[in-house]
Amino acid sequence: MSTHAFRRVTRRRFLKETGLTLLAAGSAPVLSAPFVSRAMADTKTLSIVQWSHFVPAYDKWFDQFAKDWGTKNNLEVTVDHIPVADVAARAAAEASAGSGHDLFGWNGAGGAHLYRKFLIDMTSLVEAVEKKYGKVTTIGRQISYNQDDKTWSAFPDYYINFPAMYRKSMWDEIGVTPDTWDNIRTGGAKLKAKGHPVGISLAHSNDPETTWRGVLWSYGAAVQDETGKRVTLDSKESVEAVKFVTALYKEAMTSQVLSWTDASNNQYIDSGVASLIINPISAYRTAQQLNKKVADDIFVLKAPKGPVRRLMDGGPNFYGVWKFAKNKEAATAFLKHYADNWVEAFKASSGYNMPIFANIVPKPMPLLSNDPTSTPHDKLAVLQTSDEWTAATGYPGPSWPATDEIYNNFIIGDMMAKAATGALTAEESVKWAAQQCESIFKKWQA
Repeated sequence: MSTHAFRRVTRRRFLKETGLTLLAAGSAPVLSAPFVSRAMADTKTLSIVQWSHFVPAYDKWFDQFAKDWGTKNNLEVTVDHIPVADVAARAAAEASAGSGHDLFGWNGAGGAHLYRKFLIDMTSLVEAVEKKYGKVTTIGRQISYNQDDKTWSAFPDYYINFPAMYRKSMWDEIGVTPDTWDNIRTGGAKLKAKGHPVGISLAHSNDPETTWRGVLWSYGAAVQDETGKRVTLDSKESVEAVKFVTALYKEAMTSQVLSWTDASNNQYIDSGVASLIINPISAYRTAQQLNKKVADDIFVLKAPKGPVRRLMDGGPNFYGVWKFAKNKEAATAFLKHYADNWVEAFKASSGYNMPIFANIVPKPMPLLSNDPTSTPHDKLAVLQTSDEWTAATGYPGPSWPATDEIYNNFIIGDMMAKAATGALTAEESVKWAAQQCESIFKKWQA
């Protein structure tokens, strides 16, 4: 896995450090144009690539939805699904080659800002959708909005929330509610002794990059300031957060987390072993299919509260249209149609894909407010509040290429892992990470 991650990083650095640029292959299509123009119809295909969703039913729905739209518009629509760990590498390869899919779907940071020069301006599309479904939420703006020139370099699709997901019977037995990070550490230590550790990855994948940012923020620390111009990671608050993660790893977790993928913690709680994970509800949905007894015992809470605040990083998902795409007009028209059917997309994801446009899924939200498959039916209702305790990678400032690269280079996760395993002290680990961030900031600021 480390070799694969290094390959992705070096490809990305090649794109940035050589200043590789592509000429625009045309501006964004005008939304007021006929739904199917001659240019769109003349190009008989529309190609889409996106990650293999952790709720397989969503991919099945999306593929049929895209195919049906293509049939109505005399277009052959193809949808390729790739492992989430391969998204960054595929984006780098397509941008480097100046050839690839028309519509590119990202999961995780590292697309809308890093590849801004390669993507068409999506401002007219976003504004059109806002008029129908309400303003983009704060986390949605952080995903793909460019503050410098007030444009959108990608279409913000949804975010993934990361609640605490726990085995209620286990935590009830020890009389602890895992609603704070400190309770998770102390209660987790007791449950580890009973054979039920906490499971949070310390490897190279999306989940730890979101979760450990949440811990940082909950301790009052952050990678950057509100302006996005200064690295603030080297702080006593960061050191305290790293010390906490070290204690959590040693006292309450299994060493297996050092080599986990994004699917590993799902499998860990679904197996009946883990007492708690921090994860979207895909793990719960899988448990419902595999073991109803385990699923009925899995409950969710808001992101754990720290000494300063309750906040968790959310996984952004968004679509970009390459400037070199063969059918930019069809790609944009498809996204418009997709937005008009977003409630169906939400249902197909079983409540996993969280809305970004304020009124696109009115509350009470279907499935989350009342899920007939869950016991009790309102078990997932707390997830409707996740806008209140979720932020994007750049918090408390904007997301921009530097914060995206820091995310893609696994710097925050590595900072935690180096201290947790004793490779560095907490203070040394924070200084190392801050230096990495400073280097990236200087490169992009230059």
